[in-house]
Amino acid sequence: MQSANNDTRKLEAALPFARWGSRMADWSERWFPDAFVFALLATIFVFIAGLILGSSFVDLVKYFGEGFWSLIPFTMQMVMIIVGGYVVASSPPVYRLICRLASVPTTPRGAVAFVAFISTTTSLISYGFSLIFAGFLAREIARRQTNVDYRALGAAAYLGLGSIWALGLSSSAALLMATKASIPPALMKISGVIPLTQTIYTWQSLLTAAILLVVSVAVAYLFAPTGSSIRTAESFGVKLEPIVKAMEPRRTPGEWLEYTPVLTLLICLIGFAYLGQVIATKGPQSALDLNTYNLLFLMLGLLLHWRLRSFTRAVAASVPATSGVLVQFPFYAGIFGIISFSPISKTLANCFVHVANQNTYPLFVSIYSATLGLFVPSGGGKWLIEAPYVLAAANDLQVHLGWMVQVYNTAEALPNLVNPFWMLPLLGILQLKARDLVGYGLLQLLALAPVALFLMWLLAHTFTYLPPTAS
Repeated sequence: MQSANNDTRKLEAALPFARWGSRMADWSERWFPDAFVFALLATIFVFIAGLILGSSFVDLVKYFGEGFWSLIPFTMQMVMIIVGGYVVASSPPVYRLICRLASVPTTPRGAVAFVAFISTTTSLISYGFSLIFAGFLAREIARRQTNVDYRALGAAAYLGLGSIWALGLSSSAALLMATKASIPPALMKISGVIPLTQTIYTWQSLLTAAILLVVSVAVAYLFAPTGSSIRTAESFGVKLEPIVKAMEPRRTPGEWLEYTPVLTLLICLIGFAYLGQVIATKGPQSALDLNTYNLLFLMLGLLLHWRLRSFTRAVAASVPATSGVLVQFPFYAGIFGIISFSPISKTLANCFVHVANQNTYPLFVSIYSATLGLFVPSGGGKWLIEAPYVLAAANDLQVHLGWMVQVYNTAEALPNLVNPFWMLPLLGILQLKARDLVGYGLLQLLALAPVALFLMWLLAHTFTYLPPTAS
């Protein structure tokens, strides 16, 4: 026994990064507040900031109230992303894939790195699916390997949302700027239409995503706890059961339609036909938006479950993971209202724009977007706040507009690593608190931020400015 303890201490001494990771996780577990507390504290913080910058108490109260329900459509879209991702990830075929993937890693640290890789790569396709799929994978690995740190696994499952998702196909800002009908008229005069070939499909964007992916996975591996520092799922009181259970047999004749694929096939035929119609009308690039993604994943989930009873059971199981979104998004919408209508946003923007030049502008916007992202964690909504003055200044300084969209996308994702706003669905799946994951998120932020800022500045020099175009 003494020999085993000595071996463990030697291993931990040889892995200083793992010790730092454990200490940071322990610190955040002790001191970091619950996600809802974070939302309320952020509300108070921006309210005080508004008072300091000259807004009256009455006006700020009005801004908060008017903004409180302004993101209801977006909130519902986020809920449906969770539901759609959950039903796809929990379908029998995908669950079998998750089980196969869960058997790939053979060591605890390898398991953490593997989940990080899956999370980041799938986030380039859909951040909603990535969050649920990686969360299920983390649970399944923890169920098989009892000596892997559950916190590190959870943080690895969250990496896609905090690193490269906005450089992928579900980028809210890039999709908005590529869709002429969705761009507000006032913004259209400044930016014109910015096609995806100038944003997420550029080699500079792809290179950025690849580098950040490698750094994320490496940090996840290096800082994964070892030895006595490991906290298992059992230590948190989490009972890990299989995601997909055998469906109970049909009991009454009235349940026949719930157990036959007839309705599934008919509805999927209609749904996929509509999606094909949208793609044929708008083109594959313009057809990409949140509503299209949600419909695609619901139809795909329905098809993969095959039977309505299996599908509806998965939907019911997904609802608890949406509770945090339903309660907290209105408060973030209130913050959105205060920042949008008060002088806060413009004051911060002017502070950076007036001290920047063509060479330093991408760096300043990166810092600004990341800072604002701590208080308005909404990729698409926050872009509407920033876009008018960010792109107007880019025109004045003759900085490539498409790259400025990607500068925003890259920097905006970074605060997600420590902001519990987007963690909520994952926390519901893992049955953990935000404080359990934030320690590792902070380590990722410290590693990724300088790399991302350097790439935004360096790669900006490879672009030639293109004036706005209406088509």
